[in-house]
Amino acid sequence: MARSLLIDHSVNVSLFQAASALDANSRWQEVIADNLASSSVPGFKQQQLSQAAVQAGLMSASGARNAPQYFSVPQTSLSTNFIAGEFKYTGNTTDVAIEGKGFFEVQLPNSQTGLTRDGEFQINSHGQLVTKESFPVMGVSGPIQLSRDHSGPLAISPTGVVTQGSETKGQLKVMDVDKPQLLTKISGGYFVAQDPKAGLRQTKSNLRGGYLESSNTSTLSEMANMMTASRGFEVNQKVIQIQDDRLNHTITELGNPTS
Repeated sequence: MARSLLIDHSVNVSLFQAASALDANSRWQEVIADNLASSSVPGFKQQQLSQAAVQAGLMSASGARNAPQYFSVPQTSLSTNFIAGEFKYTGNTTDVAIEGKGFFEVQLPNSQTGLTRDGEFQINSHGQLVTKESFPVMGVSGPIQLSRDHSGPLAISPTGVVTQGSETKGQLKVMDVDKPQLLTKISGGYFVAQDPKAGLRQTKSNLRGGYLESSNTSTLSEMANMMTASRGFEVNQKVIQIQDDRLNHTITELGNPTS
């Protein structure tokens, strides 16, 4: 559609390019806002937006070269930065962090399997180990069920074995992904492996009880990116306004020709 419309000189290519850049900057601001809002979520992974110039159509032949020329517009793509964040000691027996690769497996409300690096777990009224959102934390043999009377201290070993007093209650299920970029991100720092090519498999990871992994998002960097995106948005707004004024002026002159 863009190629057929913009092949005519009457359509202003720079106006179309500015509108595309405006859309790209708007999307970038949305990604930055999401990163900032989730910067305090343990294990959150930064979302990154990249832009590339792609050919969008041909401009009619003009000038000495007398040959049509391609014009480009920005195209955006979203990816996830899976670099681990810093570990922070909390001392809470239900907090745990993964050293190296891997994700905790949880059961989502729709019975789908969710993956997360957020190990800020809790114990619900039924004695289950759950996330802050009350999603059951999965063990190798199913959900981790603890004693309701909280008898005995809770501990999580480096291999993920959960004990309460002298009793073993289960072992945390840690999953690795061969191609994490194929994971589908959902809200709250959770992912789902909808694409079978992601290569989801159970793995053995070293865990740290009493620690949480911080988000790998830098608030200062995101604020700087927000300023850059806002300025780019304003510049392209001005370009659109200028081109719109030029078109209005041209239409006015064509509608009121002088003798």
